[in-house]
Amino acid sequence: MNNVYRLENSSTLDQLPPEGTRRVIDDEERVLYNDYWIKTYPVPVDSLQGKKSLIEALARRLFNHTEHGLNIPGCRLGEARQSHEAETDPARRRVKAGMLAGALFNRAIDIFRRLVELQTDGIEIRSDNALMRECGQCLLEAMDLGRFVLHRSGEEGIDELWGEPFRAFSIPVEDFYESRYVKIGQSMRDIDLIAEAMIGNFSRIPTFETVEAPIREFANAAKVKTETLRTDPDIFDVWSRLVTAGERLANFTPQAAADAGEKRPGSPLHSVSDGLQLLRNGRDLVFYIARARTPMPKSTSEYIARCESYLTSGRAPFMPAPLPA
Repeated sequence: MNNVYRLENSSTLDQLPPEGTRRVIDDEERVLYNDYWIKTYPVPVDSLQGKKSLIEALARRLFNHTEHGLNIPGCRLGEARQSHEAETDPARRRVKAGMLAGALFNRAIDIFRRLVELQTDGIEIRSDNALMRECGQCLLEAMDLGRFVLHRSGEEGIDELWGEPFRAFSIPVEDFYESRYVKIGQSMRDIDLIAEAMIGNFSRIPTFETVEAPIREFANAAKVKTETLRTDPDIFDVWSRLVTAGERLANFTPQAAADAGEKRPGSPLHSVSDGLQLLRNGRDLVFYIARARTPMPKSTSEYIARCESYLTSGRAPFMPAPLPA
């Protein structure tokens, strides 16, 4: 089973290895970003075929994490653009912007697929080819429209998902992989921030004071999942460990009032049902980050604020309704 190694803070900055340092730890190469030693993977060959496979994988990933209804075929790009431009209602225009982004995204993949087929037939494809330029323009426009799209949960949008295909198209594959390790380190940082906020606030409430262990187990499993590709042989153990740790956290049983001891003087009476729901919200947010392997800073800061509010008021703040499943 993999373990995420975190760099211990040092009082002397000169002693810290620079970002991007690689070391072999327990017979595995790892790279340092955001104080985490992250598992690395071999870089595919930098070719049109390699980029086609990478961009197709990024497309599946994008549509898997964004709100429903955006996977519009590239052949309907004209219809999607016309509908978006004609829409006057702001809310519907936002959704149609996402649908247009999806159509642009798929058009770019269609073009790339044809270019690879031509190259396979021995036809040289130069970087200034008109179709290459159109492909890049489609990805760039999709990235711009991606800011209107929400995560499938209804939480903040993850603009990064829309920008990755353009980067994969426009920079060497090795540089793209390195940029992913940066994002994985940032994702692990957010997971730890959420876990520490949950522990720091809930463990000070008598009925929840034993919750630290399941939170830490879940956060550690989530960080391992964040660095692990689905093609990794360890994914079966990694994913099952994360799911079962999440189930244990979601099914946490608060202590009864008599077992938890007397209410601390001056502290509010905490709603147990609100607390349990807030724990499950935190579990869900960590799942979103671990699966997307991309930080969600707005959602993270808002969740931490809700934990702090619950500690001081005894009630969990209102959360917007999630998007339809």
